[in-house]
Amino acid sequence: MTDASPPKDQGAPRLATRRRALLLGAVGATAVVSIRPALAQTTASVLTCQIPVPDHGRAGSYIAADGKVVPSGTVGAFRPASQPFDREAVRRALQGGQLPGVDADRSRAYLKYIQRLQSGTSGFSCFASLQMPRG
Repeated sequence: MTDASPPKDQGAPRLATRRRALLLGAVGATAVVSIRPALAQTTASVLTCQIPVPDHGRAGSYIAADGKVVPSGTVGAFRPASQPFDREAVRRALQGGQLPGVDADRSRAYLKYIQRLQSGTSGFSCFASLQMPRG
């Protein structure tokens, strides 16, 4: 006589494997649900970011025509921007426009400063987001 049901010792491992797969699937789905809002929040913060000129660590310093930060009162250099520039204003200026609220020479100097920003400097992440291709 043949028994159609599998022996008890073979069915238990299959059941445990199936439970583990279901559990991993549930954990994976939870991770996706948790990550998506974080990515959306990151995207929104990048789109609304601002670039101070100069960065907060050098507030009060002037900006030379070549974009370098120089001591306040340096002849030929420009006063710091009164307000940070938003991402879209910088994007337009980099495409041939001018930063809002400043004359052409000051705008060029500020843009050179922005293009010289390095990692760890206020505004760098915002500027870097302008360099990334949209997909």
